[in-house]
Amino acid sequence: ENDAGDYTCVCGDKQSTASLAVHALPVLFKEELKNEEVLEGTSVSLRCELTKAAPVQWKIRSKVLKASDKYQMRQPGTTAELVIHDLEVKDA
Repeated sequence: ENDAGDYTCVCGDKQSTASLAVHALPVLFKEELKNEEVLEGTSVSLRCELTKAAPVQWKIRSKVLKASDKYQMRQPGTTAELVIHDLEVKDA
């Protein structure tokens, strides 16, 4: 999208201009989340990979998760990761 704009070819006192539009591709899941089974009191890391870097939002049911001591969110490049610490049965 950063390449969109008007481009001009200049030759002496003559020029030709064209407008370039770049349409963004949708973000897709390259690798989806995988089901996990872990023991109470431990931590788990949930990861997914996107086709390009984009902001993600983590939810459990309809509740949006916020970063805290319990929930750690990282997003290096196209990988989105949620680490849940000190798991309890209610976290399932």
